[in-house]
Amino acid sequence: MRRPVAIVTGLVLFGEAVGIVLINAVLATVAENQNMSLAGLDPDAMSTGTWAMGGVFGLLLVLCGLIALLAGVRDRALGRFGRITLIGCSVVHGVLGAVTVGLVGWGAFASMMLVLALLVLTLLAYGPEPRAGEGVGDGAGPAEARAV
Repeated sequence: MRRPVAIVTGLVLFGEAVGIVLINAVLATVAENQNMSLAGLDPDAMSTGTWAMGGVFGLLLVLCGLIALLAGVRDRALGRFGRITLIGCSVVHGVLGAVTVGLVGWGAFASMMLVLALLVLTLLAYGPEPRAGEGVGDGAGPAEARAV
């Protein structure tokens, strides 16, 4: 079950990356065409910043999707970098999900929470592998269980 979850998570993150880049492209075009300043900011600077933000955020989502997809294809535990990246992506999705309730609505919140659930399932399914010498039945349980 963990392989399909990781593969679906990767594909969903790829789709989300495309959506984020498209949304930022529309916002950058609108900011460029309006020729109005926001608190004295140059419209060209706002447009350039929106393009840059969309590109960077899209690349980060592609990176997270690639990590999840590779974990699913290889069926191996995530490394430290992969776990930290997916945990960061999960935190961002949680915060953005909370913000989207008020700004966009419950449908957007539900989709953000779906992606968050996929990320958490991938993280839990591909948890750290036990080290050599650690295993079940090595006497590392609670004191009550060992006393019996």
